[in-house]
Amino acid sequence: MHENLLYLKAALEKHPELKFVINQEDWQTDFLRFYQSQTNYNISKDNCNIGCSLYKDKKQFSFGIDSPDPQKIDNALAEALNIIDSLPDDPDFVDVEDDQRLAPQRQLSNNIEAISLERKTDILSSLAKSAAEHDFELYGTFICNYYKSRLINSNGLDKSSKSSPIYLEVKAVHNKSQITVLETFGGEDFKYFEIESFRAALMAKILNASNPVVDVEPGEYEVILAPRCLAEFAQYLCYGMSASALDQHSSFFEDKLNTKVFPEFITITDDPQDPRMIGRDYGYGGHIYKELKLIENGVFKAFMCDQYYHHKLGLPKNGNSASCVKIAPGNATLSQMISSVKKGLYISSLHYMNFINPRQTSLTGLTRDGTFLIEDGKITAVVNNLRFTERISRIFENVTELENKAATIPFSDNYESFHVSSAQAPHAKVTGFNITSSTKTI
Repeated sequence: MHENLLYLKAALEKHPELKFVINQEDWQTDFLRFYQSQTNYNISKDNCNIGCSLYKDKKQFSFGIDSPDPQKIDNALAEALNIIDSLPDDPDFVDVEDDQRLAPQRQLSNNIEAISLERKTDILSSLAKSAAEHDFELYGTFICNYYKSRLINSNGLDKSSKSSPIYLEVKAVHNKSQITVLETFGGEDFKYFEIESFRAALMAKILNASNPVVDVEPGEYEVILAPRCLAEFAQYLCYGMSASALDQHSSFFEDKLNTKVFPEFITITDDPQDPRMIGRDYGYGGHIYKELKLIENGVFKAFMCDQYYHHKLGLPKNGNSASCVKIAPGNATLSQMISSVKKGLYISSLHYMNFINPRQTSLTGLTRDGTFLIEDGKITAVVNNLRFTERISRIFENVTELENKAATIPFSDNYESFHVSSAQAPHAKVTGFNITSSTKTI
Protein backbone atom coordinates (compact mmCIF):
# COMPACT_ATOMS: atom_id res chain seq x y z
CA MET A 1 0.00 0.00 0.00
CA HIS A 2 2.84 2.39 0.80
CA GLU A 3 5.29 1.16 -1.83
CA ASN A 4 5.14 4.44 -3.72
CA LEU A 5 5.71 6.51 -0.58
CA LEU A 6 8.78 4.41 0.26
CA TYR A 7 9.96 4.67 -3.35
CA LEU A 8 9.85 8.48 -3.11
CA LYS A 9 11.56 8.42 0.29
CA ALA A 10 14.40 6.28 -1.10
CA ALA A 11 14.80 8.67 -4.05
CA LEU A 12 14.96 11.70 -1.74
CA GLU A 13 17.52 10.09 0.54
CA LYS A 14 19.92 10.20 -2.40
CA HIS A 15 19.85 13.99 -1.96
CA PRO A 16 21.17 14.65 1.56
CA GLU A 17 21.05 18.40 0.91
CA LEU A 18 17.23 18.22 1.04
CA LYS A 19 14.80 18.20 3.91
CA PHE A 20 11.42 16.71 3.03
CA VAL A 21 7.90 15.90 4.19
CA ILE A 22 5.93 13.19 2.37
CA ASN A 23 2.29 12.38 3.09
CA GLN A 24 0.31 9.62 1.41
CA GLU A 25 -3.49 9.65 1.71
CA ASP A 26 -5.75 6.75 0.74
CA TRP A 27 -9.50 7.33 0.61
CA GLN A 28 -12.40 4.95 0.20
CA THR A 29 -15.78 6.62 -0.22
CA ASP A 30 -19.30 5.20 -0.33
CA PHE A 31 -21.73 7.90 -1.45
CA LEU A 32 -25.50 7.33 -1.43
CA ARG A 33 -27.73 9.97 -3.02
CA PHE A 34 -31.41 10.26 -2.02
CA TYR A 35 -33.72 12.11 -4.45
CA GLN A 36 -37.48 12.63 -4.18
CA SER A 37 -37.60 10.10 -1.34
CA GLN A 38 -35.96 7.43 -3.52
CA THR A 39 -32.42 6.12 -3.69
CA ASN A 40 -30.98 7.86 -6.74
CA TYR A 41 -27.53 6.30 -6.97
CA ASN A 42 -24.76 4.78 -4.90
CA ILE A 43 -21.13 5.46 -5.79
CA SER A 44 -18.05 3.78 -4.36
CA LYS A 45 -14.64 5.14 -5.25
CA ASP A 46 -11.01 4.94 -4.15
CA ASN A 47 -8.49 7.76 -4.24
CA CYS A 48 -4.78 7.80 -3.50
CA ASN A 49 -2.44 10.77 -3.56
CA ILE A 50 1.02 11.68 -2.38
CA GLY A 51 1.99 15.18 -1.34
CA CYS A 52 5.62 16.19 -0.96
CA SER A 53 7.33 19.35 0.26
CA LEU A 54 11.05 19.78 -0.40
CA TYR A 55 13.36 22.22 1.36
CA LYS A 56 16.83 23.14 0.18
CA ASP A 57 18.48 25.61 2.50
CA LYS A 58 15.79 28.32 2.69
CA LYS A 59 14.02 27.39 -0.54
CA GLN A 60 10.84 25.33 -0.68
CA PHE A 61 8.87 23.54 -3.41
CA SER A 62 5.80 21.31 -3.11
CA PHE A 63 4.08 18.90 -5.47
CA GLY A 64 1.23 16.41 -5.40
CA ILE A 65 0.62 13.22 -7.35
CA ASP A 66 -2.76 11.54 -7.82
CA SER A 67 -2.75 7.76 -8.33
CA PRO A 68 1.03 7.70 -7.93
CA ASP A 69 3.38 5.23 -9.57
CA PRO A 70 7.19 5.19 -9.90
CA GLN A 71 7.17 6.92 -13.30
CA LYS A 72 4.98 9.78 -12.04
CA ILE A 73 7.18 10.09 -8.95
CA ASP A 74 10.39 10.23 -11.02
CA ASN A 75 8.93 12.91 -13.29
CA ALA A 76 7.63 15.04 -10.42
CA LEU A 77 10.88 14.81 -8.47
CA ALA A 78 12.97 15.68 -11.52
CA GLU A 79 10.83 18.75 -12.12
CA ALA A 80 11.10 19.78 -8.47
CA LEU A 81 14.90 19.46 -8.44
CA ASN A 82 15.08 21.47 -11.64
CA ILE A 83 12.99 24.31 -10.18
CA ILE A 84 13.94 24.59 -6.51
CA ASP A 85 17.28 26.38 -6.97
CA SER A 86 15.56 29.21 -8.86
CA LEU A 87 13.09 29.97 -6.08
CA PRO A 88 13.47 32.81 -3.57
CA ASP A 89 14.61 32.12 -0.02
CA ASP A 90 12.20 32.09 2.88
CA PRO A 91 14.33 33.61 5.67
CA ASP A 92 11.92 32.34 8.34
CA PHE A 93 12.18 28.63 7.52
CA VAL A 94 14.17 26.69 10.13
CA ASP A 95 13.24 23.02 9.97
CA VAL A 96 10.45 20.52 9.37
CA GLU A 97 8.50 18.97 12.26
CA ASP A 98 10.68 17.22 14.85
CA ASP A 99 8.07 15.91 17.32
CA GLN A 100 8.21 12.13 16.96
CA ARG A 101 5.59 11.33 19.62
CA LEU A 102 2.78 9.09 18.42
CA ALA A 103 -0.90 9.67 19.08
CA PRO A 104 -2.75 7.03 21.12
CA GLN A 105 -4.37 4.35 18.95
CA ARG A 106 -8.10 4.92 18.52
CA GLN A 107 -10.65 2.13 18.25
CA LEU A 108 -12.13 2.62 14.81
CA SER A 109 -14.50 0.73 12.51
CA ASN A 110 -14.54 0.97 8.75
CA ASN A 111 -18.02 2.47 8.45
CA ILE A 112 -18.25 1.58 4.77
CA GLU A 113 -18.37 -2.04 5.92
CA ALA A 114 -20.15 -1.45 9.23
CA ILE A 115 -23.13 0.48 7.76
CA SER A 116 -24.57 -1.53 4.90
CA LEU A 117 -26.41 -0.09 1.91
CA GLU A 118 -29.54 -1.89 3.10
CA ARG A 119 -29.31 -0.20 6.50
CA LYS A 120 -28.82 3.21 4.90
CA THR A 121 -31.82 2.82 2.59
CA ASP A 122 -33.97 1.51 5.45
CA ILE A 123 -33.19 4.60 7.50
CA LEU A 124 -33.90 6.98 4.65
CA SER A 125 -37.09 5.15 3.63
CA SER A 126 -38.38 5.29 7.20
CA LEU A 127 -37.74 9.03 7.41
CA ALA A 128 -39.30 9.58 3.98
CA LYS A 129 -42.49 7.85 5.11
CA SER A 130 -42.80 10.23 8.08
CA ALA A 131 -42.15 13.30 5.91
CA ALA A 132 -44.70 12.19 3.31
CA GLU A 133 -47.49 12.51 5.88
CA HIS A 134 -46.96 16.28 5.65
CA ASP A 135 -46.43 16.38 1.86
CA PHE A 136 -42.63 16.64 2.09
CA GLU A 137 -40.16 14.63 0.06
CA LEU A 138 -36.58 13.92 1.09
CA TYR A 139 -33.36 14.73 -0.70
CA GLY A 140 -29.91 14.15 0.66
CA THR A 141 -26.73 12.16 0.97
CA PHE A 142 -25.38 9.40 3.17
CA ILE A 143 -21.57 9.32 2.95
CA CYS A 144 -19.18 6.92 4.65
CA ASN A 145 -15.43 7.32 4.21
CA TYR A 146 -12.46 5.26 5.24
CA TYR A 147 -9.28 7.30 5.27
CA LYS A 148 -5.70 6.21 5.92
CA SER A 149 -2.63 8.40 5.88
CA ARG A 150 1.07 7.99 6.49
CA LEU A 151 3.50 10.88 6.94
CA ILE A 152 7.27 10.62 6.95
CA ASN A 153 9.91 13.35 6.95
CA SER A 154 13.65 13.89 6.97
CA ASN A 155 13.69 14.25 10.77
CA GLY A 156 12.66 10.63 11.20
CA LEU A 157 8.91 11.06 11.66
CA ASP A 158 6.85 8.09 10.54
CA LYS A 159 3.22 8.52 11.58
CA SER A 160 0.09 6.72 10.40
CA SER A 161 -3.54 7.48 11.14
CA LYS A 162 -7.01 6.33 10.19
CA SER A 163 -10.44 7.92 10.14
CA SER A 164 -13.91 6.78 9.09
CA PRO A 165 -16.26 9.77 8.95
CA ILE A 166 -20.03 9.51 8.55
CA TYR A 167 -22.08 12.27 6.94
CA LEU A 168 -25.86 11.99 6.78
CA GLU A 169 -27.77 14.99 5.41
CA VAL A 170 -31.53 14.92 4.97
CA LYS A 171 -33.27 17.85 3.33
CA ALA A 172 -37.08 17.81 3.40
CA VAL A 173 -38.80 19.81 0.64
CA HIS A 174 -42.50 20.66 0.62
CA ASN A 175 -44.08 19.57 -2.67
CA LYS A 176 -46.12 22.77 -3.12
CA SER A 177 -44.33 25.63 -1.35
CA GLN A 178 -40.78 24.27 -1.90
CA ILE A 179 -39.91 25.26 1.67
CA THR A 180 -36.84 23.30 2.82
CA VAL A 181 -35.62 22.14 6.20
CA LEU A 182 -32.43 20.27 7.06
CA GLU A 183 -31.30 17.66 9.57
CA THR A 184 -27.84 16.09 9.76
CA PHE A 185 -25.81 13.51 11.63
CA GLY A 186 -22.06 13.11 11.64
CA GLY A 187 -19.24 11.46 13.53
CA GLU A 188 -17.21 8.26 13.45
CA ASP A 189 -19.26 6.06 15.80
CA PHE A 190 -22.70 5.16 14.45
CA LYS A 191 -23.88 4.03 17.89
CA TYR A 192 -24.60 7.71 18.56
CA PHE A 193 -27.16 7.80 15.75
CA GLU A 194 -30.67 7.48 17.18
CA ILE A 195 -33.22 7.36 14.40
CA GLU A 196 -36.16 8.38 16.59
CA SER A 197 -34.33 11.45 17.89
CA PHE A 198 -33.30 12.30 14.34
CA ARG A 199 -36.90 11.81 13.15
CA ALA A 200 -38.28 13.98 15.96
CA ALA A 201 -35.90 16.83 15.15
CA LEU A 202 -36.70 16.62 11.43
CA MET A 203 -40.46 16.47 12.02
CA ALA A 204 -40.37 19.47 14.37
CA LYS A 205 -38.78 21.50 11.56
CA ILE A 206 -41.31 20.15 9.06
CA LEU A 207 -44.19 21.21 11.30
CA ASN A 208 -42.69 24.69 11.68
CA ALA A 209 -42.36 24.84 7.89
CA SER A 210 -46.12 24.33 7.57
CA ASN A 211 -46.72 27.91 8.77
CA PRO A 212 -47.43 30.76 6.33
CA VAL A 213 -44.54 32.51 4.57
CA VAL A 214 -43.74 36.15 5.41
CA ASP A 215 -41.06 38.75 4.81
CA VAL A 216 -39.35 40.77 7.52
CA GLU A 217 -37.87 44.24 7.33
CA PRO A 218 -34.13 44.86 7.58
CA GLY A 219 -32.92 45.65 11.08
CA GLU A 220 -31.51 44.17 14.24
CA TYR A 221 -33.31 41.14 15.65
CA GLU A 222 -33.07 38.89 18.65
CA VAL A 223 -32.34 35.49 17.13
CA ILE A 224 -32.02 31.88 18.10
CA LEU A 225 -29.10 30.38 16.18
CA ALA A 226 -29.30 26.64 15.57
CA PRO A 227 -26.20 24.62 16.48
CA ARG A 228 -25.18 24.43 12.80
CA CYS A 229 -25.08 28.23 12.61
CA LEU A 230 -23.15 28.77 15.83
CA ALA A 231 -20.67 26.04 14.86
CA GLU A 232 -20.08 27.60 11.45
CA PHE A 233 -19.59 31.06 12.93
CA ALA A 234 -17.06 29.53 15.36
CA GLN A 235 -15.18 27.90 12.48
CA TYR A 236 -14.89 31.27 10.74
CA LEU A 237 -13.86 32.91 14.03
CA CYS A 238 -11.07 30.37 14.42
CA TYR A 239 -9.38 31.72 11.30
CA GLY A 240 -8.14 34.58 13.48
CA MET A 241 -6.83 32.13 16.09
CA SER A 242 -4.22 30.78 13.67
CA ALA A 243 -0.60 31.88 13.89
CA SER A 244 -0.64 32.53 10.15
CA ALA A 245 -3.44 35.10 10.56
CA LEU A 246 -1.52 36.71 13.41
CA ASP A 247 1.59 36.90 11.23
CA GLN A 248 -0.41 38.56 8.45
CA HIS A 249 -1.98 41.03 10.91
CA SER A 250 -5.41 39.80 9.85
CA SER A 251 -6.33 38.35 13.25
CA PHE A 252 -9.02 39.80 15.50
CA PHE A 253 -7.10 38.24 18.40
CA GLU A 254 -3.83 40.12 17.87
CA ASP A 255 -2.73 41.56 21.25
CA LYS A 256 -5.65 39.79 22.96
CA LEU A 257 -3.89 36.71 24.36
CA ASN A 258 -5.17 36.04 27.91
CA THR A 259 -7.67 38.86 27.49
CA LYS A 260 -11.42 38.56 28.08
CA VAL A 261 -13.10 38.93 24.69
CA PHE A 262 -16.52 37.28 25.17
CA PRO A 263 -19.00 36.63 28.00
CA GLU A 264 -17.63 34.30 30.65
CA PHE A 265 -20.00 31.47 29.66
CA ILE A 266 -18.32 31.19 26.22
CA THR A 267 -15.76 28.37 26.05
CA ILE A 268 -14.45 27.08 22.71
CA THR A 269 -12.18 24.03 22.57
CA ASP A 270 -10.46 22.21 19.72
CA ASP A 271 -10.94 18.62 20.90
CA PRO A 272 -10.02 15.65 18.67
CA GLN A 273 -10.70 13.14 21.45
CA ASP A 274 -14.45 13.63 21.87
CA PRO A 275 -16.02 10.27 20.89
CA ARG A 276 -18.98 11.99 19.21
CA MET A 277 -16.73 13.93 16.86
CA ILE A 278 -14.63 13.01 13.84
CA GLY A 279 -11.23 12.59 15.47
CA ARG A 280 -7.81 13.72 14.35
CA ASP A 281 -4.47 12.19 15.33
CA TYR A 282 -2.03 14.66 13.79
CA GLY A 283 -2.08 18.23 12.62
CA TYR A 284 -0.20 19.98 9.84
CA GLY A 285 3.34 18.64 9.43
CA GLY A 286 2.72 15.67 11.72
CA HIS A 287 2.57 17.31 15.15
CA ILE A 288 0.40 15.35 17.56
CA TYR A 289 -3.15 16.80 17.77
CA LYS A 290 -4.36 17.30 21.35
CA GLU A 291 -7.18 19.09 23.09
CA LEU A 292 -6.58 22.86 23.14
CA LYS A 293 -8.62 25.55 24.89
CA LEU A 294 -9.05 28.44 22.47
CA ILE A 295 -11.55 30.50 24.47
CA GLU A 296 -11.95 29.67 28.16
CA ASN A 297 -14.67 31.43 30.17
CA GLY A 298 -14.58 34.25 27.63
CA VAL A 299 -10.79 34.63 27.70
CA PHE A 300 -8.69 34.05 24.55
CA LYS A 301 -6.10 31.43 25.48
CA ALA A 302 -4.08 30.21 22.50
CA PHE A 303 -3.12 30.58 18.87
CA MET A 304 -2.96 27.45 16.74
CA CYS A 305 0.69 27.22 15.75
CA ASP A 306 2.74 24.78 13.68
CA GLN A 307 6.49 24.26 13.45
CA TYR A 308 7.05 27.10 10.96
CA TYR A 309 5.28 29.80 12.96
CA HIS A 310 6.66 28.44 16.23
CA HIS A 311 10.10 29.42 14.97
CA LYS A 312 8.98 32.63 13.29
CA LEU A 313 6.74 34.07 16.02
CA GLY A 314 7.97 32.29 19.14
CA LEU A 315 4.51 30.94 20.00
CA PRO A 316 4.02 27.55 21.67
CA LYS A 317 3.74 24.79 19.08
CA ASN A 318 0.61 22.64 18.87
CA GLY A 319 -0.94 20.40 16.23
CA ASN A 320 -4.29 22.14 16.12
CA SER A 321 -6.21 23.40 13.10
CA ALA A 322 -9.78 23.98 14.43
CA SER A 323 -10.91 20.75 12.79
CA CYS A 324 -12.70 19.59 15.98
CA VAL A 325 -14.17 22.77 17.43
CA LYS A 326 -16.58 22.49 20.36
CA ILE A 327 -18.62 25.22 22.02
CA ALA A 328 -19.53 24.31 25.58
CA PRO A 329 -23.28 24.23 26.35
CA GLY A 330 -25.04 26.50 28.82
CA ASN A 331 -28.03 26.13 31.14
CA ALA A 332 -31.21 26.89 29.15
CA THR A 333 -33.50 24.56 27.23
CA LEU A 334 -34.41 25.40 23.64
CA SER A 335 -38.08 25.82 24.56
CA GLN A 336 -37.13 28.29 27.31
CA MET A 337 -35.00 30.26 24.89
CA ILE A 338 -37.74 30.47 22.25
CA SER A 339 -40.44 31.33 24.80
CA SER A 340 -38.35 34.26 26.05
CA VAL A 341 -38.28 35.97 22.63
CA LYS A 342 -40.96 38.64 22.14
CA LYS A 343 -40.27 39.12 18.44
CA GLY A 344 -37.32 37.58 16.67
CA LEU A 345 -36.04 34.89 14.36
CA TYR A 346 -35.03 31.25 14.52
CA ILE A 347 -32.20 30.65 12.02
CA SER A 348 -31.60 27.02 11.07
CA SER A 349 -28.72 27.16 8.63
CA LEU A 350 -26.35 29.50 6.81
CA HIS A 351 -25.20 29.67 3.21
CA TYR A 352 -22.67 31.41 1.00
CA MET A 353 -20.78 33.19 3.76
CA ASN A 354 -17.79 35.33 2.84
CA PHE A 355 -15.45 37.47 4.89
CA ILE A 356 -15.58 41.22 4.31
CA ASN A 357 -12.75 42.00 6.72
CA PRO A 358 -11.19 39.03 8.54
CA ARG A 359 -9.40 41.20 11.10
CA GLN A 360 -12.72 42.71 12.12
CA THR A 361 -14.43 39.29 11.73
CA SER A 362 -17.01 40.96 9.49
CA LEU A 363 -18.78 38.82 6.93
CA THR A 364 -21.94 38.52 4.93
CA GLY A 365 -24.12 35.54 4.13
CA LEU A 366 -27.62 34.13 3.70
CA THR A 367 -29.99 32.14 5.85
CA ARG A 368 -31.20 28.83 4.48
CA ASP A 369 -33.30 25.70 5.06
CA GLY A 370 -35.73 27.06 7.60
CA THR A 371 -35.80 30.62 8.90
CA PHE A 372 -38.78 31.19 11.19
CA LEU A 373 -40.50 34.15 12.81
CA ILE A 374 -40.89 34.06 16.60
CA GLU A 375 -43.72 36.09 18.10
CA ASP A 376 -44.62 36.12 21.79
CA GLY A 377 -42.47 33.08 22.44
CA LYS A 378 -43.83 30.90 19.61
CA ILE A 379 -42.81 30.13 16.04
CA THR A 380 -45.60 31.58 13.90
CA ALA A 381 -44.33 31.83 10.31
CA VAL A 382 -41.72 30.85 7.79
CA VAL A 383 -39.50 33.77 6.75
CA ASN A 384 -38.06 34.19 3.28
CA ASN A 385 -34.31 33.68 3.26
CA LEU A 386 -32.42 36.71 4.51
CA ARG A 387 -29.07 38.36 3.92
CA PHE A 388 -27.11 39.38 6.98
CA THR A 389 -23.94 41.38 7.52
CA GLU A 390 -22.30 40.94 10.89
CA ARG A 391 -19.08 40.73 12.86
CA ILE A 392 -18.64 37.27 14.32
CA SER A 393 -16.96 38.78 17.36
CA ARG A 394 -20.09 40.88 17.92
CA ILE A 395 -22.32 37.81 17.61
CA PHE A 396 -20.41 36.04 20.39
CA GLU A 397 -20.31 39.23 22.46
CA ASN A 398 -24.12 39.41 22.16
CA VAL A 399 -24.86 35.81 23.16
CA THR A 400 -27.18 35.96 26.17
CA GLU A 401 -28.02 32.28 26.59
CA LEU A 402 -26.74 28.88 25.48
CA GLU A 403 -28.71 25.65 25.33
CA ASN A 404 -27.96 23.02 27.97
CA LYS A 405 -26.82 20.45 25.40
CA ALA A 406 -24.67 20.49 22.28
CA ALA A 407 -25.21 18.80 18.91
CA THR A 408 -22.48 17.37 16.69
CA ILE A 409 -22.63 18.97 13.25
CA PRO A 410 -20.94 17.45 10.18
CA PHE A 411 -19.61 19.55 7.34
CA SER A 412 -18.66 18.17 3.92
CA ASP A 413 -17.26 19.74 0.77
CA ASN A 414 -18.87 16.93 -1.31
CA TYR A 415 -16.04 17.04 -3.85
CA GLU A 416 -13.45 14.45 -4.90
CA SER A 417 -12.73 12.60 -1.64
CA PHE A 418 -15.87 13.99 0.05
CA HIS A 419 -13.86 15.34 2.98
CA VAL A 420 -15.96 15.39 6.17
CA SER A 421 -15.25 17.26 9.40
CA SER A 422 -17.31 17.98 12.49
CA ALA A 423 -18.00 20.65 15.08
CA GLN A 424 -20.15 20.74 18.19
CA ALA A 425 -22.40 23.53 19.44
CA PRO A 426 -25.61 24.29 21.34
CA HIS A 427 -28.42 26.61 20.32
CA ALA A 428 -27.62 30.23 21.18
CA LYS A 429 -29.79 33.27 21.84
CA VAL A 430 -28.21 36.41 20.40
CA THR A 431 -29.33 40.03 20.57
CA GLY A 432 -28.94 42.66 17.86
CA PHE A 433 -28.34 40.34 14.90
CA ASN A 434 -28.14 42.51 11.78
CA ILE A 435 -30.46 41.57 8.89
CA THR A 436 -29.71 43.67 5.81
CA SER A 437 -32.33 42.46 3.31
CA SER A 438 -34.73 39.75 2.24
CA THR A 439 -34.05 37.57 -0.79
CA LYS A 440 -37.83 37.33 -1.35
CA THR A 441 -37.33 33.60 -1.89
CA ILE A 442 -37.63 30.47 0.24
